[in-house]
Amino acid sequence: MNMKTIDAKVLSRMFLAGAKNLEAKKEWINELNVFPVPDGDTGTNMTMTIMSAAAEVSALTDPDMETLAKAISSGSLRGARGNSGVILSQLLRGFTRSVRKSDELDASAIAAAMEKAVETAYKAVMKPKEGTILTVAKEAALKASEIAPEAEELEPFFHEVFDHAEYTLSRTPEMLPVLKEAGVVDSGGQGLLEVLRGAIDGFLGKEVDYSDFKKPGAAAVTKISPQAEADIKFGYCTEFIILLDKPMPIEEEHSFKEFLTSIGDSIVLVADDEIVKVHVHTNHPGQAFERALTYGALSRMKIDNMREEHQEKLIKDAEKLARQQVEEEKKQTPPKETGFIAVSAGAGLTDIFRELGVDYLIEGGQTMNPSTEDMLNAIDKVNAKTIYILPNNKNIILAANQARDLTEDKKIIVIPTKTIPQGVTALISFVPEKTDDENTAEMTDAISRVQTGQITYAVRDTRLDDKEIHEGDIMGIGDKGILAVGNGKENVAVATVDAMMTEDAEVISIYYGADASEEKAEELASTLEEKYPDCEVEVNNGGQPIYYYIISVE
Repeated sequence: MNMKTIDAKVLSRMFLAGAKNLEAKKEWINELNVFPVPDGDTGTNMTMTIMSAAAEVSALTDPDMETLAKAISSGSLRGARGNSGVILSQLLRGFTRSVRKSDELDASAIAAAMEKAVETAYKAVMKPKEGTILTVAKEAALKASEIAPEAEELEPFFHEVFDHAEYTLSRTPEMLPVLKEAGVVDSGGQGLLEVLRGAIDGFLGKEVDYSDFKKPGAAAVTKISPQAEADIKFGYCTEFIILLDKPMPIEEEHSFKEFLTSIGDSIVLVADDEIVKVHVHTNHPGQAFERALTYGALSRMKIDNMREEHQEKLIKDAEKLARQQVEEEKKQTPPKETGFIAVSAGAGLTDIFRELGVDYLIEGGQTMNPSTEDMLNAIDKVNAKTIYILPNNKNIILAANQARDLTEDKKIIVIPTKTIPQGVTALISFVPEKTDDENTAEMTDAISRVQTGQITYAVRDTRLDDKEIHEGDIMGIGDKGILAVGNGKENVAVATVDAMMTEDAEVISIYYGADASEEKAEELASTLEEKYPDCEVEVNNGGQPIYYYIISVE
């Protein structure tokens, strides 16, 4: 190819190809993410971020550079999840800011945009860490700026920039010892590389399927009128595939058809030795699923409520009325002075935060990071002049900060809580009579005195902090690394507390998770009381996933 410039149409194709390639590689990228817990969610977070932007880009019919830039920037910003997703959104935001007023981009313009992308991303991170996605982006931009003045054609320019980014990624284990110990490159950097790889494929015109860039949406819920129910005898169009445990005999096929006939109509059933494809209109989809499960596993299940088409106008009118009522209530109810938003995972932890006065709880945690848009939605629902956000996970702090910066009508204060116990301590430290500045200072100081250990298991073999970790081992993860590794949840919990204990410690708080029991938690508490008689030991039902116990010492 002899192209010297690209326009909005080509850039759009490149972006969508990059997004698609990242999506295809997300599970592999997740596997590279080994610290602090070898479970991994970088690929998922980056994919959800870029797919949010891809959905907006794919909806454009004939984009110019400005509308394309807005779609990429807005979509990635609101869909950003986790640190890696927020950084990716900032790279995209910086790049698009640089190009949005241009009609065409040559090598020099692309290099300048890459520099702007890196500048924007570094500004978004409080303490940039080299050996990460930031380093890969920075080195790619430096190479682009170096070769752009002599670059006449874009194809060799893109390949040389990509090769340097790939080389930089290969060096990340030398920059971050934890990567070298685990034998992997940086997962965020790998994700960025896959975006670049796909973008070059798009530039070269390789075939990429863009058809499924759609944001999932929740189905509207409404009460169906008796008349509408009478109009359609069987209301749910139900489809699924049965992956058979063994071939279905012809007599059993007939029996299954008779059962489906007894609960519905419009039946289509096609069977072979391995699968059965089923279509039925019924009022009881669950009964069809339950019977099908006796033959094997289910796949590609889909239920459509056919009555909804008859109720479409009713639903729209009801939604419009509901929105009007909410707006009226907001106008009539004066905002309170202070509100709180917290991120929580687990019914018990959620109850604790509610008891401590949190107005709105966002479900999330280590492997499910709320997006910037989730934060903005929560802010919108809290009717207060000043709102404190408690992220309770270091991977969520950037998204919270981004939501703060996008909010103009309320004062947002992000307390950088990295764990659930820090969030609890921050709330307890809040004093209504004090000023925002005083409370912010005291809450921040209070959480600095909280040490947290989280007890979980390893999903893969690795080596971290000079510790050999094998799949299935129980780990105690502290604020700065692995504190203990061994067998037995309670044994590792005690070893984790030992590693956190200080002479000034007064309280040990235990939050037991969904995969631990109250009885075992009480036994653990008794052991710690005996070992540390000067400390008060508290036991709470956290109900959190992933972590058997979350334990704090303060």
